[in-house]
Amino acid sequence: MRLYAVHLRRHGLDADRDVRLVKDGFSWPALFLTFLWALWHRLWWEAAAMLGASILLNMAAGYWGLDALSQLVVSLGLAILVGTLGNDLRAWKLQRSGFALSGVVTGKDSDHALRRFLDSEPALAADLAL
Repeated sequence: MRLYAVHLRRHGLDADRDVRLVKDGFSWPALFLTFLWALWHRLWWEAAAMLGASILLNMAAGYWGLDALSQLVVSLGLAILVGTLGNDLRAWKLQRSGFALSGVVTGKDSDHALRRFLDSEPALAADLAL
């Protein structure tokens, strides 16, 4: 079972647009795709920062004369940082966009977790009219 944070738009009642679930923990797609993953999730500034950090780290590694293995370790360190913080960045963006953290729920996947959350909040489920 995975743990999900449920974010609801403060004044919205459309299940497709106003309810977002963000998985808690490490993000494997963010590890492997870094700034492309951020673009996919519309984290524009974060994607630019990731790309800029990657370019700066590679330029610094070349300037300092690091060998290929050391450059790989530096790039891998940045990717691990993005994977660790990826889902937190998504939750932070939702809060900036007018969503509020409504609860935490477990589920096999996000659909199962959403059903469990709505089962525990019958008034909200009726308002959403799923």
